[in-house]
Amino acid sequence: MGKITENTRAEVKDIVYNFFSEECEVDVNQIHEDTNIITDLEGDSLMFLELIEIFKKKYNLTIELKTIAKYIVKHPVETIGQLIDTQMLMIEHENNLVNL
Repeated sequence: MGKITENTRAEVKDIVYNFFSEECEVDVNQIHEDTNIITDLEGDSLMFLELIEIFKKKYNLTIELKTIAKYIVKHPVETIGQLIDTQMLMIEHENNLVNL
């Protein structure tokens, strides 16, 4: 499991905001927790997969994609804030995510 520190959420938020800013060609200042990934940023599921890989490397995670998929089916992610919360859970719980 990834180690959660006081700075982890800030790091995750920064990575997510900058990722979507770059990928969707949107000023980072226009992105906030309530920004809808699909309707506001025209993002897609492939971007989510790219982010998962970024976090797997950064936090040395061994979480399986099927585990994430099972969790997302029950807890859909639509906003940047929900995505950050989900990433935090992935870091903290890895493959135990499916049991939450």
